[in-house]
Amino acid sequence: MANEKSVMAVIRAARPTFRNNNDKVAFAVHASFVASGYELIATGPPAFSDSALLSSSSTDEVGIDGWNELDEEYAFVYANSENKNKLLVKCLVMNEKLFVDALASHSLHLEINVGDYVGGESGSNYSSQFKNLETLVNTLDAQLLSKLDSTSSTSNVAPVSSETTERSTTEPSTRPSDPLPSRNVYPSVNPIGDSDRFPGLGAGMYPARGDFGGGGMLLGPNDPRWFGGIREPGFPGGQPGVPPGARFDPYGPPGVPGFEPNRFARNPRRPGGGTHPDLEHFGSGSDFI
Repeated sequence: MANEKSVMAVIRAARPTFRNNNDKVAFAVHASFVASGYELIATGPPAFSDSALLSSSSTDEVGIDGWNELDEEYAFVYANSENKNKLLVKCLVMNEKLFVDALASHSLHLEINVGDYVGGESGSNYSSQFKNLETLVNTLDAQLLSKLDSTSSTSNVAPVSSETTERSTTEPSTRPSDPLPSRNVYPSVNPIGDSDRFPGLGAGMYPARGDFGGGGMLLGPNDPRWFGGIREPGFPGGQPGVPPGARFDPYGPPGVPGFEPNRFARNPRRPGGGTHPDLEHFGSGSDFI
């Protein structure tokens, strides 16, 4: 963890040249990363290149030459001393503030008010050129460094081997499966025939129903599940022309005039008529709609 003394020690060891107050705060940001164990591998214009974070680029440590070569923008590329993962830190000056962005596996952002951390003196005495340096270092640690360290430690967790994963997915479990508890208790229901839901034989063939109660799932008045059937007058049953084993399907309400079964029967073909009844013209009888 970086602190005020370690950061000032890095600044004195590097002995940078500051052009303005922005340079001072930007270098203090850099010194905080170095004091936290990061190794500088690129700075200045090379750190702005698109290949700076590529794995093929060098991880050798470099000096600070050219670190403030550009105006109002700074860039530093670091390598983590433990796992050599690369980190890009960019600083941009805007409206007397220094915007710091750290980019690794994810990005972090921090805004620093430059005037809060620089002193009025200049020269070779670096401690007099800063003020509230401890506050600046603590802010950098809380907002950037500690978050980057936690992410790095998480990425170092050893992944589960593929062999263990494959074994766990292929070996059958010997633990018996427990039935899921249910809060609802349902009473037992007498089964109803359902053979009418399954496809049967071709037209003209009437197989016998062999399921419980005989027939399908719809109940008629003569169904054996009525314990002998319901014998009510006016309830038609067993009409002529209905094939044996057919499901009961009433034509209409029982006992209501006009709904007799024979009323819906086809009239016999007229004598001498060679045209099919479905192709004849409409008539004027009561059966024509």
